[in-house]
Amino acid sequence: MASYESGADNPLLSVNYSIPFDRITAAHVEPGVRQLIGDAARRIAAIVEDTAPRTYENTLLALEQATENLDFALGVVRHLEAVATSPEMRAAWNAVEPESSAFYSQIPLNEGLWRQLKRYAETSEAKGLTGPKLRFLTKTIDSFRRHGADLDAAGKERLAAIDVELSRVTTKFSENVLDSTNAFELIIEDEAKLSGLPPSARDAAKQSAESKGVAGWRFTLQAPSYVPAITYLDDEQIREQLYRAFSGRATEPERDNRPLIATILELRREKAQLLGFADFADFVLQDRMAHRGERAARFLEELKAKTVPFYEKENAALEAFAGRKVQPWDISYYAEKQRRALYDFDEEQLRPYFPAGKVVDGMFDIVQRLYGIRVEARDGVPLWHPDVRYYEVKDLDGVLLGAFYADWFPRETKRDGAWMDAFLTGVEKPEAPEPHLGCICGNLTPPIGDKPALLTHREVETIFHEFGHLLHHVLSRVPVKSLAGTAVAWDFVELPSQIMENWCWERQALDLFARHYESGAPIPEELFGKMVRARTYRGANVQMRQLGFGIVDLQLHREFDASRDGDVVAYSRAILQSFVPAELPDNYAMIASFSHLFSSPVGYGAAYYSYKWAEVLDADAFTRFRDEGIFSPETGAAFRENILSKGDSEDPAELYKRFMGRDPDPDALLVRSGLIAVG
Repeated sequence: MASYESGADNPLLSVNYSIPFDRITAAHVEPGVRQLIGDAARRIAAIVEDTAPRTYENTLLALEQATENLDFALGVVRHLEAVATSPEMRAAWNAVEPESSAFYSQIPLNEGLWRQLKRYAETSEAKGLTGPKLRFLTKTIDSFRRHGADLDAAGKERLAAIDVELSRVTTKFSENVLDSTNAFELIIEDEAKLSGLPPSARDAAKQSAESKGVAGWRFTLQAPSYVPAITYLDDEQIREQLYRAFSGRATEPERDNRPLIATILELRREKAQLLGFADFADFVLQDRMAHRGERAARFLEELKAKTVPFYEKENAALEAFAGRKVQPWDISYYAEKQRRALYDFDEEQLRPYFPAGKVVDGMFDIVQRLYGIRVEARDGVPLWHPDVRYYEVKDLDGVLLGAFYADWFPRETKRDGAWMDAFLTGVEKPEAPEPHLGCICGNLTPPIGDKPALLTHREVETIFHEFGHLLHHVLSRVPVKSLAGTAVAWDFVELPSQIMENWCWERQALDLFARHYESGAPIPEELFGKMVRARTYRGANVQMRQLGFGIVDLQLHREFDASRDGDVVAYSRAILQSFVPAELPDNYAMIASFSHLFSSPVGYGAAYYSYKWAEVLDADAFTRFRDEGIFSPETGAAFRENILSKGDSEDPAELYKRFMGRDPDPDALLVRSGLIAVG
């Protein structure tokens, strides 16, 4: 049994802007979190028992502050379990997550607290609220109702049980994906089998093998290893082996996510219906821009109808180019060869121009020009891994706006994908703004030997994307913490991130950071021209892939019935088949590793359409930067003021309209994707 430090020595018990990652261990998690749950429960009980007249401070503000320490500690532990997991940390997290989930689930079910909130809502002070405080009250009341405040005792008991079980099974889902990804490796000893693979990927595979003490070249299912292999290897059998392993992750007997998905869907459906909604999509989307599952589904279907004619032409052209029936593990391979033939463009030619350090520095230069901020690296801060870097964000007058950690490279102790997270959200105060603290993480191509990390263009876009989320957090200027930063509707939250990717395609912006790692030369004009011409290559396939994910998500959460539809993997595969230009194998089980949907109680469940919704917004919003200057400080100031600084303090549709002067133009995305003629 673990020996725990005394409470006074537990670094999770106090909120610290300089998080002591060098001191936090798994042994701190259970006693720390349990103590903080108790502290938060006592604060909430104090609100309930307080007989003083209701005010904003002793009701809404007190409720918001009641869980701040617990929120912080859970965020730190959740983060460590994602980026530096160990058997001990996993066990500790699995022990406290159900307890914390049960605690949070009980908050809107607390009758005394609900009574105090309703009492405050009837006061003259509450009826006189305006701006963010009024929005906070309205959203809090709505949230309590949406989470069961008006249920009877039996309903509340069942809802709390559902939330605890959802936390447990979604955590297990995420663990299975990580474990399944790490369980696979392919060692190739015959160099002839590496035909077609670029030197950068060969070197990475060699380094990976050496790190494991084996001879040859080692391939894994982590993106920096898998993507080049499936795209470039001439050996079809190896591509097929990798594809089947990747698309079948988390279906092995000891790590099988299929029964977990069925459980998650059923629990979500029961929760939604218990709360009076037709399905989980309507429950989730009520306070998002789409509002209802039907509207989100119609949006995706309309985009699909506009995309299909282009999609069919692209697929016919690819099969003609390949001269054979294309298999799923052939698509990336032949598409890359076709692109090279059509545009004389090989993405690997760009890699030497994207050393990770220069990319990050150039990105900081861009946002300084746009938003009047300075990003500076700082040493001497406790970190969870030597690869991690720490930065401060300041206004040009030196005021600290926030700070963040950046962790870009894959490890076996780190979950896959890329994400941004918030540790601390500051509050705008008259005397001085409180600084924010967050992190951005990815799984990009790591350094090889004495070379810097040389990235693909898509990986460059990933850095810009996550930093867009980070800017939304650190540039927030909202007087209510619960409405600050990225705490916005999830079909709006991707606008600040996705719009940042546009600067990865502009010559003026690229010249700030796209420099050859040896010579320092910018991307040659001929190569840049090829890159731009190839941008919309197979744009319909790219769009259909995302539409497929969004549609299968909504159908699972709106229509799937296990008793009628049977196996959830087969059901999902049948839907996704119409979005993939090759016949999917019977063991295709991508849904079993779809962490966006199933690795947390809500996540992007019933809301994956958000990416396409936000793409429409970002494609349209960038037209203002394109027309007024991609480095225009005036346009940047308008975007910072109306979008980045506002969080959820106002309706997102109004914020967008304020920046653009009109509603979004849905055709902007089709134009950018090459799926509609300009003019």
